[in-house]
Amino acid sequence: MEVTGSSGRHRAVAAGSVGGGKRRSVDVGTGGSIRSLGTDLLCIVFALLDHFDLVRCSVVCKSWNNLIYTSSLMRDLYHKRNPHLKCASIKSDMLETSMKIYLEEIAMEEHKLSFLRGSVKVDQWSGHHARVNVCRMKRGLILTGVGDKVLRLWSAESCNYLDEYVSPEMNQLVDYDFDENKIVGLTSGRICIWRRHGQRGIFQSREGIFTRGLCMRYIDPEAVIGCEDGRVRVFDMYSGRCTRIIRMHSGPVTCLTLTDDQLVLGGSTFGNIAIADLSSGKRMGSVKSCFSPTGLKCFSFNMHSYSVFAGSTSGYAHCWDLRTLRPVWETRVSPNVIYAVHHLSNDASMLAIGGIDGVLRILNQSTGEILSSLVIDATKGVPLSSKNSHEVVQKKVRRLQDTTCLDIIPRYLRPPITCLAVGMNKIVTTHNEKFISAWRFHMNN
Repeated sequence: MEVTGSSGRHRAVAAGSVGGGKRRSVDVGTGGSIRSLGTDLLCIVFALLDHFDLVRCSVVCKSWNNLIYTSSLMRDLYHKRNPHLKCASIKSDMLETSMKIYLEEIAMEEHKLSFLRGSVKVDQWSGHHARVNVCRMKRGLILTGVGDKVLRLWSAESCNYLDEYVSPEMNQLVDYDFDENKIVGLTSGRICIWRRHGQRGIFQSREGIFTRGLCMRYIDPEAVIGCEDGRVRVFDMYSGRCTRIIRMHSGPVTCLTLTDDQLVLGGSTFGNIAIADLSSGKRMGSVKSCFSPTGLKCFSFNMHSYSVFAGSTSGYAHCWDLRTLRPVWETRVSPNVIYAVHHLSNDASMLAIGGIDGVLRILNQSTGEILSSLVIDATKGVPLSSKNSHEVVQKKVRRLQDTTCLDIIPRYLRPPITCLAVGMNKIVTTHNEKFISAWRFHMNN
């Protein structure tokens, strides 16, 4: 971005300075940094950004956050959208809170519209030496792995390789998750923890404590393991001690999710979900499909609407209200298995779904209606970078019509989606192949 006029020599890439969660210095003129700009010039720069980029800029540093949410520029922008509040007597702290809510709502609306009608491109790169089938995305970082016993960390913005974590004794990884401080991984019979910063230590639970773990979620300091014998085992991650065993199903626990109020939900091969209190281990109830029993493969929980979303082996997507334990909707969105459902943590509108047919679908969280279906176009990919061994190739995306027959789309254009993770204006997918795909959605002007 360039600022013209008397400050035409000043250049600030404000919206892109958040990539990878790290603060970057930006050259101004012939030298110096972005900090050389005064408040007035920063306001001029910020005035050229849209609301979505302003939310991103607000997390770059404390001074930018204060400027964006407290300057007269932002107050004027807020009042243009809320004219009825302009003459009202509002305390500054209340106004700052209102502006934050306003900007978040605008960002979420643009996120929604980009999924529905925006242009889409896919960045693909070979990320592993063997097939990879799990991905997680948080705070501008992507973590991929499971297939080749190595977890690799990538920048969600540039797709650059950042770090890797190897399974101890080359044991097969089954599931994993991560936060800003650590990575928690599950092999078939133990839990491993890697520190992300400082000394690279690995914690391992004692072997032989549980029977073939199939899935895992954690909330500090406890990791919850869904096992083949139908039980959920709760471990203290730092002592390695099993603190509780909860009987969930008579068959394998195939997927798990945890809620902020200490509930654990476990899906089974029989198509029902058992709900238990994580603290006491007491079973609280269950929900099931209104259709014939089918195995559940994946979960996603929305803490804002208290909705539980699931994908099944018969191609159905399900939604239940956890407060009433009743189904909200059930929609057959695919003729084959659904492997992944996910949504942005604070978004109550869009739900992304992927499965064996290789189509990325966007659903309405409230109704289950399919809003958009996407596959990679047949055009040849264009390399974005050759500066590293993980060359990124950009591919176009085709939005399918309701009447489109999937059989006429070649299978190589829609490899099975084994896992997906949703971020702001982006979705990352893995396909049980060596490559990783980052779907980037952009608002059309």
